[in-house]
Parts: sequence; C-alpha cells; structure tokens
Amino acid sequence: MTGLDPLKPRLPSPLREVSDERFARHGVRLLLKRDDLIHPDVVGNKWRKLAPNLAAAAGRTVVTFGGAYSNHLRATAAAGRLLGLPTVGVVRGQELADRPLNPSLARCAADGMRLRFVDRATYRDKSEPGTLAALVRAADVTHAYVVPEGGSNAAAVSGCRALGEELRGRADVVAVACGTGGTLAGLAAGLAPGQRALGIPVLKGGFLGDEITALQEAAFGLPSGNWNLDDRFHFGGYARVPAELDAFAADFGTRHAVPVERLYVAKLLSALVTLTEEGTFPRGTTVAAVITGRPFP
Repeated sequence: MTGLDPLKPRLPSPLREVSDERFARHGVRLLLKRDDLIHPDVVGNKWRKLAPNLAAAAGRTVVTFGGAYSNHLRATAAAGRLLGLPTVGVVRGQELADRPLNPSLARCAADGMRLRFVDRATYRDKSEPGTLAALVRAADVTHAYVVPEGGSNAAAVSGCRALGEELRGRADVVAVACGTGGTLAGLAAGLAPGQRALGIPVLKGGFLGDEITALQEAAFGLPSGNWNLDDRFHFGGYARVPAELDAFAADFGTRHAVPVERLYVAKLLSALVTLTEEGTFPRGTTVAAVITGRPFP
C-alpha cells in the first residue's frame, strides 16, 4: 500500500459463527463477516472501495458526493485526514446549508472536508458532464479526482472483489446491505461457483439491478457471479430507522456482542431473520452476513 500506509487494513477481516435460535430452529447457520474491523477510521466496504480510488487520486483533491448522513462522506473525510489529502463533499440539499451540521457532517468538517451544499435537482444531475464540471469549478478545485456517490465505480468494484474471494467456500449465501450496489457487484464476482450473493437495498426504488450490472461490466467487461436483490427491507428509505428497527438492532447487538450500525447493517440482519422465518433458506444452509460498518459516535 505504498503511499497509503495510514490506511493499512486488517485483512482478511474476521469471520465467526454466532448462535441464534431464530436461525438454528430452521437449520440455518449464521456467520458474521466483521468487515467493520478492517480499519478504525475507514470501515468495511468503505475501505475496500476507497483504497483503490485514493491510490488513483495520487495526491489530487478528492471530490465526492453524498446525503446528509452519508457514511461514504465520513469515510472519505477520515481517509483524507489520515493521508493529508484535500477532500470536498458535495452534499444533497441546499436547505441544509442554513442549518447546524448534524453529527455526521460535523465529523466530516472536523476531519478537514470542505462541504458544499447543492439543491436536489442539481444533485440528481451530478453525473452529467456539464453539471459535474460546474460542481468541480464551484468547489474551487484545480486538480480534482472525482469519486461517485457511495464510492461505487469500476475501481471500487474491483476492490470489493477481494471480499468475495475471502468468503470462497465459507457459506452458501453471502448477504450484504446495498446503497449504490458497488459492494455487491464486486462481492458476487469474487465468490466461487455455487455460492450466491444476496443484496438488501436500503433505499426505495428498485433501481439497483441495472446499476449493479453496469458496474460489473465497467469493472470486469461482463456481468459476473450469481446474485439477487430483495427490495422489501428498506424500512421506509435511506436514513429511516423506525423504532422497531432500532429495537431489533439493540437486541441483536446485545445477543452477539457486535455493534449494529442502523442505516445499513440493521436492515440486513433484520432481513435475514425474516427470510429465514419465511423458509427462503433450505435447512443446512450457511449464510454469511457482511457487517459493512459500525455505529459512529
């Protein structure tokens, strides 16, 4: 990791079986892939996505995108601090500029990220070349390296392929929560034949399938691996954490001594409990849940 030594990871991340009667009574084994332990500041799939992009940035200012509670923005800001790399975060929602920073954005600012708020219509068009160029100019950046929302591009997908390779032969189904789809795209490509990757989208919309296919084609030249999505477990959309989900996360964390991040990981684990109870996994199935992040203070 020449030039990225402050981001040296703990790899492979730990994999452990947990005893949980909600799975055991259906004959299903549950493994937790603790990617949240990869790095103390740049956690889980964020590390896997960012490391190849930060190497490619080669000292240029990193410009990236996210919502008000974006884990990706927070991870990018932390990586920038550790590497002495300038970062700019383009945040969805011009109205947020007039409000106190929430804890997530305050952490970004404390880590040195310059925050620029844009209206939601502009944000939707951020991938259009003209809009993107205008956003970079408005950020007053001369030499920029642009990382897309969620960090998902061909470099990130290639980085996430190692996650699947670490799980080869260890589980029948490997499940992960999905925001932009980059982690699932790489994970599926790295698994062995006969294994399946299951994605649990945390946003409403049902649009991720085409995005994942496009990401795999950009990274590998063609679709790769066996994967599917279940769109039922977004709990109302991104950053929505109803009381029942919060209670589930607290209970799971107490049972298994693992900190459960609410926006992604809680939705994944809750989905796996429901799918197991529905009989989705035949008896004798081993399911590995990828813990992609942890709660931030």
